[in-house]
Order: sequence, then C-alpha cells, then structure tokens
Amino acid sequence: MPPKLPPAPLSASASAAPDRIALMQTFVHIVEAGSLSAAAQQMGATQPTVSRRLQALERSLGLRLLRRSTHAMQLTEDGERCYTRAKELLENWASFEADLRGAGDAPEGRLRVVAPHALGQDLLVGPMVDYLQAFPGVTVDWLLHDRRPDFITEDIDCAIQVGEVTDPSVVAIKLSEVPRIVVAAPSVIGQTIPAHPSELAALPWLALRTFYRTEILLTPALGGEPYRLPIRPRMGTDSLYALRTAALAGLGACAASTWLLRDDLSEGRLVQLVPDWLPAPLPVYLVYPHARFYPAKLRRFIEAMKVAVPISVGSL
Repeated sequence: MPPKLPPAPLSASASAAPDRIALMQTFVHIVEAGSLSAAAQQMGATQPTVSRRLQALERSLGLRLLRRSTHAMQLTEDGERCYTRAKELLENWASFEADLRGAGDAPEGRLRVVAPHALGQDLLVGPMVDYLQAFPGVTVDWLLHDRRPDFITEDIDCAIQVGEVTDPSVVAIKLSEVPRIVVAAPSVIGQTIPAHPSELAALPWLALRTFYRTEILLTPALGGEPYRLPIRPRMGTDSLYALRTAALAGLGACAASTWLLRDDLSEGRLVQLVPDWLPAPLPVYLVYPHARFYPAKLRRFIEAMKVAVPISVGSL
C-alpha cells in the first residue's frame, strides 16, 4: 500500500472546500487523458498548474492517488476509488446546478463534434450553422474524420456517424439514411447501360473501403432477392470525394451516395448503372457517451439535429 499523506489541517481544509470540485475535475481529466500534459492541453492550462492541483487534492484527502514515473502513470488503489466516486460526484454536481438554474438554461461553452468528411463539408454544415445562430453562447469545434472517435481522450461531446453503430457504451440515435446508387463514366460502359448486376462483373471497379471492398450487395428497387456481386477493385479509398473524382476520370464503376452524384448524372458526366437495383442505404446516427447528465449545449444540439438532419439528408 502507498504511504498515507497527512491530512490537511481543518482550517485549511475548510477554506479549500469551495475549490475541491475543480480539483476533482482536474483529477478526472488527468486519469482520462492519460497524462498530466495531455490533461493540461485539454483544459487549456499549463502542466505545472495541473500538477499543483493534483498535489492539492492529494493533500486535502491525505491520500496518494497516482504513481508517476518518467514514462508512466498509474492509479493507486485509493486513486481508483477516488476516480469512480469523483465521476459520480461531478455528474451529480452538474445535475444539481442544472436543477437550480432550470432545464431551460441557455446553452453555452464549447461543443466538440465529429462529423464524416463528406457530409460534414456539405449537407451537415447548414444544420450546424442554424444551431449556432439559435444559441449564440455556444462555439463549435467541427471536426471532420470518418473513424470512430474516442470520446474521453479526444474530449468529444458527440459524433455524427454514417454506418451501423456496434459500440454498446454509447447512445445512438438514428437520424436518417443516405441512399446510394451504382455509377460509371460513359467511357467505362460503352454504348449499352447494364441493366442486371450480372453484367457489372466484367467492369473495372472502385471501392469505398469504409463500406465495401470485395463485393456489393444489390437489391431490386421493387423488392426481391438481393444479388451479391463480387468485385476486384482497381482502386480503394476511404474518401467519398476521391471515389467520385476517380469515377469521373473513367477509372471504374462504383457505388456512392446519390446526393454527391446528382449534378454529374444530370450533366452526363456519370451514368447510373442497373437503375432497378440499389445498394442498401447507409444509416446516419448521432452518437454520444452514456451519462447521468448532459449539458444544455449537447441537449439542444441533439434536439436540433433530430429535426434538421432528416430534412437535409432524407430529402435526397
């Protein structure tokens, strides 16, 4: 067992009581960030400040919470208990503050949102702008990438995710679906537009590796048995925009989101193949960690996206 620290004198402890919430917030940040420097960066503080706050919390409790070396940091047994209880206390404190201020408290502060590259650059910007205009006390970090975020270590409030959600540790609200079609440049298909999926096997292919790599499942638009089409892509990418650019260049056929291809289809740069067969639409979810309390900035964002995203995406 690590040595117990002498508790702070009663007078000092009593005078420090109003600061203990802040000290525990710092401790939770340190544990979840994995280091004092990472916690300092997340909090917008300096590492010496974070270290002093940790030491002040240890002195006030009379406990050693962390073992630190040059390359590692480890919770003590007391630290593990403190972390668990501190999380509960901070959630309860936030709920307590919200109750006192009222459920209609105006959202404020910074909201960090992860959105997929393509949707986050186009269709989702409008709903995000509307949210900011409705709540001037909020600022948004609008972070675009397609990988699943680590909500704790990256300090992310929520994410908009395309594709099924399999993580049981998060709340997932389905917002809409993105329809997809199969397309190619006219130079790829020649004079005849393929009408059945079996005619697609001989074409060169491009793969959007996030959702398909070596085969595509196509379903009749009017219902019926799906057709499993094996493909050997000439190019694979995780970027919807790169996929579209390669298709426009005549490199191969691909399955992609209808909304991105609409102008190319209408102007003849791309042609829809097997129009009576469609890849499954991709679900769009709003995802965020489970918690006992959610700040107003997140609650209002969730409410706004539940209304706006189905209109923006579902009308495609």
